[in-house]
Amino acid sequence: MLIDSHCHVLSSEYDNPDEIIKNAFLRGVNKIIINGYDLESSKEAVMLANRYDNVYAAVGVGPEEVNEVQEEVILEISCLADNKKVVAIGEIGLDYYWTDETKEKQKDVFAKMLKIAKEKKLPVIVHNREATKDVLEMLKDAKATGIMHCFSGSTDTAKELIKMGFLIGVGGVVTFKNAKKLVNVVKEISIDNISLETDSPYLTPEPYRGTKNDPSKVILVAEKIASLKGIDKSEVINKTGVAVASKFDL
Repeated sequence: MLIDSHCHVLSSEYDNPDEIIKNAFLRGVNKIIINGYDLESSKEAVMLANRYDNVYAAVGVGPEEVNEVQEEVILEISCLADNKKVVAIGEIGLDYYWTDETKEKQKDVFAKMLKIAKEKKLPVIVHNREATKDVLEMLKDAKATGIMHCFSGSTDTAKELIKMGFLIGVGGVVTFKNAKKLVNVVKEISIDNISLETDSPYLTPEPYRGTKNDPSKVILVAEKIASLKGIDKSEVINKTGVAVASKFDL
């Protein structure tokens, strides 16, 4: 089962999100999880998920959007999470690379998103950049599980997350020439602990780097992982698909 566990197929990014979704299915993708990152994108993710049997939504507020968050937004995200097609709270997390000056606000919003996940009994899809210590601490405190999106950490951090019940999200970056750290992580951990993703429209895999990404290109991530691990592409597709489907009850 070929699953893109993280994409942003939204009208803010594509002229026709429906066309992108249908094309992905035609090219062999079986299921897609569209991630919101603020209230409006979360609403659209839910709307699209309700339009297709094999499209699902994650709702939440990401670290770059925290300055716009009022209590009403938190309440609306909580209400959206009750929709039957919402399978996770995400994309949520911390980013000290781009938005270091909002650390405390980020942590406050992340904690509220984790609380919603706990209340709704939903996994989380987590963004972490330059904030590993705080992210791990908050995830442990919340007893959260889910996917560490676009993983860029060490093998030791990956193994710690796996012990916590997380899948390691691997996307187009693994195909980049300078992705030695991620390549090593992929080689070291079990395929059963990896989820495939595109982060569309970003991080387009080689040989299409520099163009807009879309969920149909998740197969290129699967092929690269198969090559790195010396296993068949079908094994990558099947085992990562089982892992995500089990984690998110797809």
